[in-house]
Amino acid sequence: MTTPPEMRDLAQRLLAYEVVAAETSEPLEFATSRVYEKLRLGLGEFAGVAGFQSLASRALALARTEAPSLSAVRISADGALQGLGHGLYEFETQMDNDEDRAAEHASGEGGIILIARLLGLLLIFLGEALTLSLLRITWPGAALEDSDSMNRREA
Repeated sequence: MTTPPEMRDLAQRLLAYEVVAAETSEPLEFATSRVYEKLRLGLGEFAGVAGFQSLASRALALARTEAPSLSAVRISADGALQGLGHGLYEFETQMDNDEDRAAEHASGEGGIILIARLLGLLLIFLGEALTLSLLRITWPGAALEDSDSMNRREA
């Protein structure tokens, strides 16, 4: 089973937004880690640490089937993502503010798949309205208006 294109697109948009939003005067954090942490903090308030940890662990297990490069990644007891470094997710030090280019360099394939799987599980368990609400609160400036795409999941 592959990641639905709609969830992949949404993950890429969030990762691109994080790359563009990063201040170049500070060292760039990994966009995947930033997106993941924002989801962890936002959903952790809603579902609790154990609820998020369970959801993230399942997302990681699903993502590993498509991206074996995630084999070193772990979810800690508090839901934190560990082991994302290891040279898999390197960025250029200077990024344009061009979102298409940012999406290309935002994260490795494994990071996109992991975030897409986590978003897909949120959609399944929370529903479209609550998932979009969480995303809009967490990323108020991101282009998330294409909510119809969330309904067109592969069968």
